[in-house]
Amino acid sequence: MTNPVIAEITRGGIVESRHRGAFAVLDATGHVVSAEGAIAAAVYPRSAVKAFQCLPVVESGAADRFGFTDEEIALCCASHNGEPDHLRVARSMLAKAGNAESSYECGAHWPYHEASRVALIRAGGDPAQLHNNCSGKHAGMLALARQLGADPHGYVNPDHPVQRQIATTMGALCDVDLDAQPCGTDGCSVPTWAMPLRNLALGFARFANPDFAAARRIIAAVRAHPFMVAGSGDFDTLIMQAVPRVFVKTGAEGVYCACIPHAGLGIALKCDDGAARAAEVAIASVLAGLDVWTAEEKSTLDGFRHHPLLNWRRREVGEVRGWRL
Repeated sequence: MTNPVIAEITRGGIVESRHRGAFAVLDATGHVVSAEGAIAAAVYPRSAVKAFQCLPVVESGAADRFGFTDEEIALCCASHNGEPDHLRVARSMLAKAGNAESSYECGAHWPYHEASRVALIRAGGDPAQLHNNCSGKHAGMLALARQLGADPHGYVNPDHPVQRQIATTMGALCDVDLDAQPCGTDGCSVPTWAMPLRNLALGFARFANPDFAAARRIIAAVRAHPFMVAGSGDFDTLIMQAVPRVFVKTGAEGVYCACIPHAGLGIALKCDDGAARAAEVAIASVLAGLDVWTAEEKSTLDGFRHHPLLNWRRREVGEVRGWRL
């Protein structure tokens, strides 16, 4: 099955690039509300499921035991830019659970945020694991290891109690036997299990259930602190600041997952070629196309469905747009 075009890039009045992909919108009963493309094909959700990986941190009692604030729970769900506030919160999480930065097994990279990266270079510093965009998630996993009474060493391995707990939680939520699914290694070294878009969307619809206390707490934390989930100028932060009733999270290689708690809907999307710029306008298009918003919210979401394509002189040379424009 050839997936449909979900985003286009124009230049000089013609379409220069087309991005194909698939998406599914489901309710908690498994009913498909809207879909395009091969939604039964398995994809790696990557960082789009960080909220699911955070669930055991809350459900196990680790978040309460170590006094994690909403800001810290939001960082557990983050692919952050490595800005000073992100580092501050990650350090706090480590300290509260009695863990050291040396316990991290996520690897180091430069901050994504340009000003923070330049400041680190000017100070003569080197990238640290704390700068890793997943350092909040890993601080949560280290706290979970403490709560489970497990040796934190090797907490990123698929057979570690931390990852087994996460796999059990995700599998039940999405109706998937993850032990029977392909398992890869994510950029931050934790396992990433492949599953169909249909099942990912089902999991996020269930995550949106107002009676699901742990999920409700995570959603509330992210709504209160959307900056923690990404950072300055980032799509995820901007769209959740603009429309607080939506929960969205990107994953590498053109994946997006979302839920709409007031409507009980879950969404999963994959851009075939992994283009983030296409996935962003595509998920905005899916969201804006659902009849669950106020007129103001819909207008705001419509604004995220397209944006100018700028060259290095900041001249507008084209457009990045979702396919429904």
